[in-house]
Amino acid sequence: MRIGIITFPGSLDDRDAARAVRLAGAEPVTLWHADRDLRGVAAVILPGGFSYGDYLRCGAIARFSPIMDSIAEFARAGGYVLGICNGFQILCEAGLLPGALIRNRSLQFVCSHVHIRVEEVDTPFTCRTRRGEVLRIPVKHGDGCYIADEVTLDYLEQNHQIVLRYVDASGRVSPEANPNGALNNIAGIVSAQRNVLGLMPHPEHAVEKALGGEDGLKLFQSVLAAYSEGTRRQAAAVAPGH
Repeated sequence: MRIGIITFPGSLDDRDAARAVRLAGAEPVTLWHADRDLRGVAAVILPGGFSYGDYLRCGAIARFSPIMDSIAEFARAGGYVLGICNGFQILCEAGLLPGALIRNRSLQFVCSHVHIRVEEVDTPFTCRTRRGEVLRIPVKHGDGCYIADEVTLDYLEQNHQIVLRYVDASGRVSPEANPNGALNNIAGIVSAQRNVLGLMPHPEHAVEKALGGEDGLKLFQSVLAAYSEGTRRQAAAVAPGH
């Protein structure tokens, strides 16, 4: 499986994402923001960093990069898209995910490990996890407070689009466990089609025990598993007798 990783001016976690993809068993493919060709990849990652220096708003300029037109088309066709931190911000700015990310409640940059609870497992990004499983993954952001209007929040809850939620080590939702003030302790959401995920924590920084844990590897392994299953089903559908 080949997974594309977008590099924007100011991206700084693209190489970490590539390493995580390799450790999960896939081939990373570097994609440049000014190009339009996704080079036939099976999934795309928008990595963390400070695209275009975070001028105007985080992700506001990157949203107009030429490659984003291709990513939008790819997502509409059912392709898997994962936005991490700044990538999440870009996906919201591009309208591929609802809501927005604003300044942290503390108005300070946050860099620490957090605990997130898996709320939904019927996505390509969490199918190798368990519902209610608590993952320990780092965050590092200044604009990670997820907000949306009340109607959108209700829809996300009712449609099971809130995939990851900030909790304490025992899995309980609490204000203290929320590192940025995100509404409803939201750490990650998925699109209505369930093929686009945005999250603020950095799973690519939690893929090796020697560096603090490998809980984040499960998200990348989930993408591989979902793609393999989808490929198997397609092959079965076109086999003789079907």
